[in-house]
Amino acid sequence: MQYLAMKSNDIRRNLATEQYLMNSDQMTPPFMLFYIEDSCIIVGRNQNTLEEINQEYCEENGVTITRRLSGGGAMYQDMGNMCFSFIVPADEVRFGDFKQLVQPVVDALHDMGATGAMATGRNDIVIDGKKFSGNAMYTRGGKTFCHGTLMYNVNTDVVADALSVPKDKIESKGIKSVRSRVTNIMPYLKPEFQNLTTQQFRDELIKRIWKVDKIEDAQVNEYELTAEDNQAIDEIEGRLYKNWDWVYGKSPDFTIQKRRHFDSGTIDARFLVEEGKIANLKIYGDFFGTGDVHEVEEALQGVAYTPSAIKEKLQQLDLNKYFAGEDATQVIELLSKQE
Repeated sequence: MQYLAMKSNDIRRNLATEQYLMNSDQMTPPFMLFYIEDSCIIVGRNQNTLEEINQEYCEENGVTITRRLSGGGAMYQDMGNMCFSFIVPADEVRFGDFKQLVQPVVDALHDMGATGAMATGRNDIVIDGKKFSGNAMYTRGGKTFCHGTLMYNVNTDVVADALSVPKDKIESKGIKSVRSRVTNIMPYLKPEFQNLTTQQFRDELIKRIWKVDKIEDAQVNEYELTAEDNQAIDEIEGRLYKNWDWVYGKSPDFTIQKRRHFDSGTIDARFLVEEGKIANLKIYGDFFGTGDVHEVEEALQGVAYTPSAIKEKLQQLDLNKYFAGEDATQVIELLSKQE
């Protein structure tokens, strides 16, 4: 069985590599992929991206956002997390049987000391009732693809900040993530495996899956990407994983209400968002102004529903003309901020 330990730390590049290798004949199933990413969130194929993430936090902290081809919920990753993928012939595994596919990883973790780790529920690997691995699956072209996360030493404080659901009232048909109690697997391992880099942790798993004593002995099975491979991966990365329309525009349509009482009146804004952009906006309230608030509504139509895009557009307007006596920065905060 071949494998590829990806050199990129960009989730978009690595998902494009996964997709390319699954759909091409460059590697013959079964094979495995391993990759480690900088801070990022990957939402499921059928999710409303903006409903799953704290967009403002992600923008301010350089958290990359993308969407994957498979279903399931949103996942946060950083350099303390390792991803793995199994690609197998579709006729060799029942779709949805995550336990069968991830068992080699579970066995390797047992050998490293985490004897309580087990595949359970719909698609998780847990220990002491806490989740440290989530998995997703899809089938195409006679191949079944299962990819999962392994939280080795993830900054769990950031997970809560990046994936916090906005308090705004959002109504959509997107598939919602189910939040679970999470943990890192590192403290459950034998002492000699508790101070590794994530790359070293990956290599220890590879050694056990390939049943060798040295990583060099497993590397004879490692696939090397060619210039032709990388060119094809470039195309997929740009067309999908770096494409705003794929990441945000594929979100189900949704409505959202933002309401706040100010000293001089109440502003009640109702947004309709389609394909990730503001399709319609109505602003109600008992505020005063010399201008027609419909001009504000029109100015925001077609704008991407993200804090930065809304803020940029509103800063171009004389908001005191429409909301007399209100601090323009507070109005912008209401209309742009994820609360």
